[in-house]
Formats: sequence, C-alpha cells, structure tokens
Amino acid sequence: MTTLSDRPNTALLIIDVQNDVVAAAHDRDGVIANIATLVDRARAKDVPVVWVQHSDAGMPRDTEGWRYVPELTQGESEPVVHKHYGDSFEDTDLESILAAAKVGHLVVAGAQTDACIRSTLHGAVVRGYDATLVSDAHTTEDLSQWGAPAPDKVIAHTNLYWQHHNAPGRNGGTTTTDTVDFG
Repeated sequence: MTTLSDRPNTALLIIDVQNDVVAAAHDRDGVIANIATLVDRARAKDVPVVWVQHSDAGMPRDTEGWRYVPELTQGESEPVVHKHYGDSFEDTDLESILAAAKVGHLVVAGAQTDACIRSTLHGAVVRGYDATLVSDAHTTEDLSQWGAPAPDKVIAHTNLYWQHHNAPGRNGGTTTTDTVDFG
C-alpha cells in the first residue's frame, strides 16, 4: 500500500528504451516485445502509460540514438518525461504527471537495469510510491569488461532483491509480463 493515500491509480512507466540505450542490450528483442505487450494491456485497461527519455552529452536530444526504438509507439496523449539523471524523478516533471493522474503505484519496465531502472525504483519508494518491477521486461548491456557481472546476472540479481523490497507503508515487488495486474 502506497503512502500516497489519495492516489489509488497505477501507471506503466517505460524507461529509456531508446536506440542507443538498448542497441547491445541483453535479450533486446524479447524485452521490447514484452514491453509492447505491457503497453497494449495498459492501454486496454485505461492505465496511464508514461514514457521516460534520457539525454546527455553522449546521447544528445533529437538524435537517432536518443529516439525510442521503432517497435514501441508512444500515444499522442501519453506523457514523455525528459531526464538527465538515472532517477526518473530527479529534476523532471514525473511527480507532477503522476500526481495529476492520482498514481500511487508504478509498474516499471525498460533499461538499463543497473542504472536508470534501479535508480527510479528506489526513487519511487523513497517518494512514497509502490513500485513493481516487471522481471522479464527490463534489460542492460554487457559491462563485464569493467568488472560488472554478465547482464543476465545483473537482471536476475535485481529481480531477486526487488521482489522483497519494502519500506514503511510502501512495497516493491516483481511480476512477469503475463501476470501484471493493471486491475
């Protein structure tokens, strides 16, 4: 149960599924297919879909690498949050978008698992939201040459610790694409 008692709604938050971000991502096509399924299901239930799009010096706004992958289509009325930091709440309008829609629970998917996904999940719980990670709808690239575990291990570890994450009055948790409850 969220600590945001006046926000009974759920939103689907899609983070950084951009050309450059997922170009070399683990199971890229499978994860994008799962995200597309989530988007379709959310829209069918009138659940808000919120898109997050990162930019920085290495991925400037309005470049081909910055654009969302062509397999995912943003609806005209669906908000796009532009960010420059890992946490999608940090220095963005995400909080005001969610407040206007009375959202207290986020269903999270996207990239990269070990950066923006983790940062946003923790940022959500700190701010009072419940945050459910879709365990088969997030991915990352292989950073093992810099000492990180292989991508499948990063994803598995994130799913493991997030399934039991909680704080007073707030819950984390994981689910799979086929069992997401947009209720």
